Amino acid sequence: MLLATGILGFTGCALGAIGSHYLPSDTPEFRVKAWNTAVHYQLLHTVAIFATTLATRVGGASGALNKSVVSRLNIATKLWLAGTLFFSGSIYGLVLWQKKILGPVTPIGGVLLMGGWLAVATAAVA
Repeated sequence: MLLATGILGFTGCALGAIGSHYLPSDTPEFRVKAWNTAVHYQLLHTVAIFATTLATRVGGASGALNKSVVSRLNIATKLWLAGTLFFSGSIYGLVLWQKKILGPVTPIGGVLLMGGWLAVATAAVA
């Protein structure tokens, strides 16, 4: 998962720069805002994935976190990874290619992201 975190962080930074410097000047403002939202959510959830990955590795290995907590945090991590790919990825695609078929993918990604946060909440009471 650390590899995925590094790739998500790198691409989030790169896509932020692309949005700021390389989107065509005639790109409608709503598309630029959508792009920036995708970057924001990608980077935010990259940090969350990094934190839960470290917590499960250190806390699981040391015994500080019980197996149920580790399992739920691993679920959160996987939901955030999939959610980021679906949510942010579909927005990047919509901005670049305007393919309406990508539209329904965005809310699926959003639900996966929310599910990750619910998994963290269940870890708190495990």
